[in-house]
Amino acid sequence: MSVNWGRLFTAMITPYDQAGEVDEQKAAELAEHLLQHGSDGLVLWGTTGESPTLSAVEKDRLFVAVKERIGTKGTLIAGTGTNDTRTTIAQTLRAKELGADGVMVVGPYYNKPSQNGLYEHFRAVAESTDLPIMLYNVPSRSGVSIAPETVARLAELPNIAAIKEASGNVLAVSHLRSLLSEDFLVYSGDDPLTLPMLSIGAHGVVSVASHIAGRAVRRMIDSYLAGDRCNALELHEKLVPLCEALFCEVNPVPVKVMLQELGFFAGACRLPLVAPDERKKAFMLDSMQKAGAGLVEPFLPVEKGSPSC
Repeated sequence: MSVNWGRLFTAMITPYDQAGEVDEQKAAELAEHLLQHGSDGLVLWGTTGESPTLSAVEKDRLFVAVKERIGTKGTLIAGTGTNDTRTTIAQTLRAKELGADGVMVVGPYYNKPSQNGLYEHFRAVAESTDLPIMLYNVPSRSGVSIAPETVARLAELPNIAAIKEASGNVLAVSHLRSLLSEDFLVYSGDDPLTLPMLSIGAHGVVSVASHIAGRAVRRMIDSYLAGDRCNALELHEKLVPLCEALFCEVNPVPVKVMLQELGFFAGACRLPLVAPDERKKAFMLDSMQKAGAGLVEPFLPVEKGSPSC
């Protein structure tokens, strides 16, 4: 299946209010902001959105609020993958009912299936829906890597259309591109590797940094595609220190800290994630300050007395 998906997706956080409940209004505001600042689409219910801590009801409310706000302004993808095939299928069917444009399905975590088990898992999900599917390879969290040869087998299924490659292995993208047709889309899942992956055939990025510097990420991608490699490299070099700060603690702890500093209260992360220590927090904020106003993008003034993540 060939899909007309854009180059820049934001893996969106889930905002909570001060009581720790999903804040649908804030989520809708953030979604609109992200689309106005460079993103072609959003991924909800992903790791950055703290999906392991969201109930089915919360996921529904979050998706509906964002969908109602953005309408058809951007592509909306739901992260429906779990380590149980039946549950993944059920969540995929629900995403279809809610109006998702596609689903992102992570490699089953903790179970550590074989490559054939991975193939059968994704095949079962693909056969349950007509939605386009983005595979998600993130072995640091799932404990298992989807081999390029397995991706190539899965790409033969009609609605498996893309992969978010977050193994941190640039060579994996080269291998994937050598095995896959041009219309199968490969997205970087690691912000610091976006430009290197573009240079060897990736289509775009599923980004966390775009919460903070969406227009800069967009300019980097567009500059590279337009042949302005010097400007793309300059932006890449400016973004890398910010990306290092965004991942100095487990995602999405840093991005929520940074968003609050920029004026958007996203609430505390849910346990078992906790606030960073003062040293790490100072590093995050110092990195933002060094990046400067030409890179980071402010929101409205932060709410007084709001706790940080």
